[in-house]
Amino acid sequence: MKNVTKKEIVTSVLFYVFFSLLYRVVLWYYGGGYQRDGFWGWASLRGYWLDSGMQYLCYFFASLLIWLITVYTLKNKKTILQLAVVVILIPIVVYFIREGRYAFMDYIGDDRFRGAGTIWDWYIPTLFMMIQFGCLFAYRYFKENQKKIELEGELRNAALKSELSAIKAQLNPHFLYNIFNTISASVPAENEKTRHMIAELSDLFRYQLKASQTELVPLKDELNFVKKYLALEKERFQERLEIEIDVDVSILDELVPPMLLQPLVENSVKHGLSSLIEGGKISIAIHKKNNKLIFEISDSGVGIKDKTEVFDKGIGLNNTRLRLEKMYASTLQLNDNQPQGLKVSFEL
Repeated sequence: MKNVTKKEIVTSVLFYVFFSLLYRVVLWYYGGGYQRDGFWGWASLRGYWLDSGMQYLCYFFASLLIWLITVYTLKNKKTILQLAVVVILIPIVVYFIREGRYAFMDYIGDDRFRGAGTIWDWYIPTLFMMIQFGCLFAYRYFKENQKKIELEGELRNAALKSELSAIKAQLNPHFLYNIFNTISASVPAENEKTRHMIAELSDLFRYQLKASQTELVPLKDELNFVKKYLALEKERFQERLEIEIDVDVSILDELVPPMLLQPLVENSVKHGLSSLIEGGKISIAIHKKNNKLIFEISDSGVGIKDKTEVFDKGIGLNNTRLRLEKMYASTLQLNDNQPQGLKVSFEL
């Protein structure tokens, strides 16, 4: 199972072994085992297997099945629904395991509960599995809460860094605009292309300042910013950089966090394409499906072999991941692009 540690597996196995042994000792003692077999009579492997080992092994595998159904099949459903399914499935599982064990015990001619005593093979396993799944759900809540606390700590650090960056960016921004205008005015009129590039660069700084002061912007503004950024990169890479943007016109007024796409696009240019002599292609696709915006930023660059450590190295990627998790509970997914390169996708 995904994200299950060895320690958790060992703990689960020991949990079952302990309670199966405890159940064996209780049955052995109240069945007159102490008088019949002496103190160590409970340690009989055959007795242990027939009394509790066999049925608890069945409960172990049945628990895995129930956990798969509730946690993985219903992972996108509410916890209350998962708990309800568990409560319904446990008595059904206990019944079939009990009846199967009884049939086996009758077949080999060994003792088992009969008459009113059969209620104990119904009550105790049901209580055991209820307690077990109560512990599992409590443990899962604890792990998710710990992850949330850790994420909030990372977000606070990221927010502090972003705040410091924003303060630096706002140090007399008009000075920057005036410098850009001065440089633009000093460029000869025949160099209109250079004038245009300076104006585009000035717009980039203006948008970054705006982004530090607002939570959401229209998608069209974010796309215009990215297009200007890519246009400047295009001047640097010339024919080595190919750009493709596919966005539905109907979603251009949708609100998105500012500066969301640029770090991803910059990562594709800097780490994906810049080292390739022949350059490559960057594609941006945004569509709406089931009331969610689906984003895909892909490149035909060198790709990333170890995707588990990439967030530890790239500040832009990590900050984007944290923003998505905090604001939308969304995940930044990294996959191999075909035939080569990297594809980054997420949804809002």
